[in-house]
Order: sequence, then C-alpha cells, then structure tokens
Amino acid sequence: MNAGLLITIIAALSAGALDTGQLHSLLTEGNALFRQANELAATDPDGAKDLYQKSILRFERILEEGGVCNGQLYYNLGNAYFMSGDLGRAILNYRRAEQYLPNDPNVLHNLSYVRSQRLDRVDEPQRARVLKTLFFWHYDFSARARTILFVPFFLALWILAGLRLFVRRALITWGIVICAIVSGLLFGSLMVEAVQHSRDVSGVITAQEIAARKGNGETYQPSFEEPLHSGTEFILEEDRGGWYYIRLRDNRTCWIPQTAAEMVHKP
Repeated sequence: MNAGLLITIIAALSAGALDTGQLHSLLTEGNALFRQANELAATDPDGAKDLYQKSILRFERILEEGGVCNGQLYYNLGNAYFMSGDLGRAILNYRRAEQYLPNDPNVLHNLSYVRSQRLDRVDEPQRARVLKTLFFWHYDFSARARTILFVPFFLALWILAGLRLFVRRALITWGIVICAIVSGLLFGSLMVEAVQHSRDVSGVITAQEIAARKGNGETYQPSFEEPLHSGTEFILEEDRGGWYYIRLRDNRTCWIPQTAAEMVHKP
C-alpha cells in the first residue's frame, strides 16, 4: 500500500463510516482486481472490463464511505476508469489527483494522454495561447518550482538592499532591481494560482454524448451542430434548476444537464 495513502486512511477514520480494516481490505481488493484486469485485457476484454468495474466500486466506496481524499487513490481510480473505456471519469479523477499531486509525472502524463483521446477538439483562443507564451513561468513551471525559485531571489533582494545602505555601486542597484522583478513576478504568480484554486469551478462532461442547449431545458435549441462528448472540460458559469451553464475552452457557452457532468472540486 502507498505510504501516503495509508496515512490518509488512518487520518480519515474519525470522519468515515468504515473502520481501518474495511478500508485496508477495500484498497487491497481494488488493487488486486485492477492487476487481474490488466493481465486479462489482451485475451478477454469483456472479462477485464468487469474486473475494472469491480475495482472502481471498491475505490469509490473508500472515497464515499471512508471519507478518504488522496491523490494516489484518485490516480488509481482514473487508471481504472481509463482502462474500462470511460474517458470522462478518467480525466475527472486525474484532475482530482492533480490537486493533491500537482507535480507527479505519472498523473500529468496519463492526464495528457487521455485528453488526446477525446472526441471533441476544443482549442484555446489565440489570446490565451499568447498569454501562455508571455507568462510561461506561470503556466509551464509547477507551484513547487516557482516557490523554490522565489525564496533565493527574495532573500537576495533583502541582502542586496541591506548592502546598498553601505556600498553605493551600480551593480548592487541592478541586482536589487532584478531580484525585485523576479521575486515579484513569482510571488504574483503563486497568489494568482492560489486564488484560482480556491475558486475552482471547473468540471468534466461524463456522459458519453450530450446535446448542448441554448437554455436550461430540453425544449431549447442545440447550441452546436455536434453534441459534446465524454471528457470535454469546462468552467461553470451558472448552476440553475438541474442545469449547468458552462464555458468551454474556446469560450463558447451552452447549457447541459447536471447529470451529464461532474465538478472537479467536490463541494
């Protein structure tokens, strides 16, 4: 068992309905079923899919009844959903795992690969691509990497500022300016990400196919010629009467039933 997951399970005991023995048993069974499914996938796809579904039920029970929230568990669940052919819930759980394991290469690799398998191709607008190029450190560097870079620049800023009181040299002045700019940009980037994370309203379509509507009801006309498919990600703009008003990555908007999607951040 993953050590981090074991610690999380122990910490969750007071809040969950399952005891430590039940949680351990469910996790062991879920992992064993997943391994069995992998071994059977090449020779008996239907049998393997049934085993993946059984492993999913055990992982989901740990989350729902055990009160466990852990990146490794969400990652395992994402793998099981992907292998069973459910791209939407695979992306959903990889996104949830990413919240706990933001720099994990396995999570990032699997998430990127599953996204490439989606039917819907929703491209970012040109403006967003330009911003990602201009502010590359915010988008390309992990929060941990930005924090590691921020600390020495911030310390150097104060050291140079103190030295400047006694030594009047242009090199020290330029050092202060550079450290102030770099540490300011990195700090601002971290704060922006923290605010965005606290207001996370992103979701994933989990229905295999759904007609996006121009209003919150089946009587409204479709917003697009083609339906939306499992795995398409969105930002929630409004929640009304069992419907979500969503914004896609390319800034198109539409309404979808709540039952067709799940939010990444659980309320």
